Amino acid sequence: MANAPRKIFAGPRLKRLRRDRHLTQAAMSAELDVSPSYLNLMERNQRPITVQVLIKLTDVYGVDPRDFMEMEDEQSVSEMEQILADPLFREAGVPRAEVRDAAENSPALLAAMARLYRAYSAAREATEAGATAASDRDRAEPVLGESPIDRNRAILQEARNHFPELEDAAETFASELPTTGGDLFLFLSEHLRSRYGIRVRVLPIDVMGDRLRWYDHHRRQLMMSEAVEPPGRTFQAAYQLAFSQFGELLNGISLRLEPADEMSRRLLRITLANYFAGALMMPYGRFQEAAELAGYDVEILAARFGASFEQVAHRLTTLGRASARGVPFFLIRVDMAGNVSKRFSSSRFPFANSGGTCALWNVHATFTEPGKILTQAIELPDGSQWFSIARTVRRSLSPFGAIAPRFAIGLGCEIKYAKRLVYAKRLDVNAIEAAPIGINCRLCDRPACPQRAAPPALRPLSVDESMRSISPFTFKDV
Repeated sequence: MANAPRKIFAGPRLKRLRRDRHLTQAAMSAELDVSPSYLNLMERNQRPITVQVLIKLTDVYGVDPRDFMEMEDEQSVSEMEQILADPLFREAGVPRAEVRDAAENSPALLAAMARLYRAYSAAREATEAGATAASDRDRAEPVLGESPIDRNRAILQEARNHFPELEDAAETFASELPTTGGDLFLFLSEHLRSRYGIRVRVLPIDVMGDRLRWYDHHRRQLMMSEAVEPPGRTFQAAYQLAFSQFGELLNGISLRLEPADEMSRRLLRITLANYFAGALMMPYGRFQEAAELAGYDVEILAARFGASFEQVAHRLTTLGRASARGVPFFLIRVDMAGNVSKRFSSSRFPFANSGGTCALWNVHATFTEPGKILTQAIELPDGSQWFSIARTVRRSLSPFGAIAPRFAIGLGCEIKYAKRLVYAKRLDVNAIEAAPIGINCRLCDRPACPQRAAPPALRPLSVDESMRSISPFTFKDV
């Protein structure tokens, strides 16, 4: 019975859809061609959502059935478990079952709690650094406020890293580009000059200094360092186009998604402009079709679209159009010290909110083999399995003698999608032996790990003077 179809219990999600459409159970049951009593049972998870109902949901409400088949609440459960791992909550002892119930039945409440915790963490870090709020000197405590970077990441996660309005704008503009010959960078440079009077210049490093790009508003010049490689130059020209020609669209989206905080909104505008630049270089329809035909070969796609490895990997995480979805990828960028500088996801991969990543994940091994793509099947403590590829990348050229920043990109998807990737052609998904890893040491309770750098936050230490384990930390089950 291993191949029996998984029953779909997504009652809270079905109830949210009904409430969002302002429908009674009687009205929705009529549209879905089921009885009100059966709809009530499905909403209470006492009956599974059948294939027939999924088809009706697609036909009547235009939803993607995968939105009900995927475990969307896993992301919020993972985030809340990370929050509860904080010593502040250690004595609370909230069981996973209660967290999952809240994720299914009260997702907005968990989202509010997560945002409050991020604000608390930002205030705590500011206090520890001695940077208390100076706006009101009579206040003894710092003003709580969520970090703009954390807020931006939360917005991207809520949108599943897909913005249809930007996709449509970029695809429409790209459709007017010359179909044969020419160079996209030259075309964008000429478009900026002729329509907006913006001159694009590539200048020597000794003129630009440590700036890779600088737009001079007064002289209407977009200046780039010669250290920026051709894909980066095209990207920066497209980024400037986003502000010059589609500024109102960026403003509208950012104001809708972040109406309160000006700093977060400005950062979001930059993020959206970057998104547009990638969408223009790799228009959705053409890119998604090419990705499927090429088996998601990142290097082939980079050559075909004049993009870098990192730009293509990032673009692959945005293919969430309901009518033409790509493989739901996640992306992470780390440096040699394990610091995470970028993370995007159209899937439910549980990123750590703080700290590094698991040392057993071969994204770290890429630094010993620069430029080589490494593949790995991994299994997280919750039993979910993933397939990932990893490779080193560089952001720009560095003059001789200068410190060259080194990064690695990890790109992955759930193991069930691996057969669509060229990197897993020889992989037997049914007989795979995945490497057990954790999110990071603080959030992983795997015993006897030789790479463990810290004990798990939710397990009490076990100290035994007479024994030394393969791991420097041993702990008790709870």
